[in-house]
Amino acid sequence: MNLSHKETAIVFRIMRELTADHGSSELRQVIGQLLLELLDAQFIASYVWDPEHRCFVDRVSINMDDGNLGNYERYFQFRDPITPALQRRRTATCVSQVIDRGRFERTEFFNDFLTRDGLHYGINFYAYAGGHNIGDLRIWRGKDKEDFTRRDVEILDAIGTAFTQALLQRRLTELPNGQIDVSARVERCGQSVALTPRQKEIAAAIVRGCTDRTIADQLCISLPTVRTHVQSIYQKFGVSSRTQLARMMLFN
Repeated sequence: MNLSHKETAIVFRIMRELTADHGSSELRQVIGQLLLELLDAQFIASYVWDPEHRCFVDRVSINMDDGNLGNYERYFQFRDPITPALQRRRTATCVSQVIDRGRFERTEFFNDFLTRDGLHYGINFYAYAGGHNIGDLRIWRGKDKEDFTRRDVEILDAIGTAFTQALLQRRLTELPNGQIDVSARVERCGQSVALTPRQKEIAAAIVRGCTDRTIADQLCISLPTVRTHVQSIYQKFGVSSRTQLARMMLFN
């Protein structure tokens, strides 16, 4: 993909922010602002899917009216003709890919919700981890601009992979109602595969994002010993990476 100098600079800024010390909501806000600049768009909203209550929660937004978004949360999300189809996709998708434009513009959702903030053309990305939708990016342009292109989809999709990993790491240490007890989750998951006490310590440290060197220093053991334990943990859980292990601890 050929990017202009301006686009390349924005992408580098996005990658830096993905590794910065942001919480999950702040991360979505910061990345959203940069994506508006990158994709020449004006509006963004981002939610997290709550599977228990089957609704979207934890909203962040840019250039959208809070009252109108409140209407979405109370009413329109349950009468939304596009988001269920977009949410099922694991890649960036234009609204025009899931619904005919003419039919879309005749819907209550378009006329009584989207147009109130001036939203006209949309592109969405839904981040998934372990089969769970952990956050999304809903980016819109006004009527004065053109619809998103295949190139826009490819750019958002490429960034979406890194965005998903960054969001997953934030979810390892936070939930909407407070902090995850990582040790308790490791204890529960570790019982089924007979982790040793030392392996539980190391697994918890991995989930918290610690490197092998940091774990060795914290536990006062050698680096080769840490790596031997890590491989044993992977083998017991049937995973091959830190990300896979973290997903298992977070979502199982």
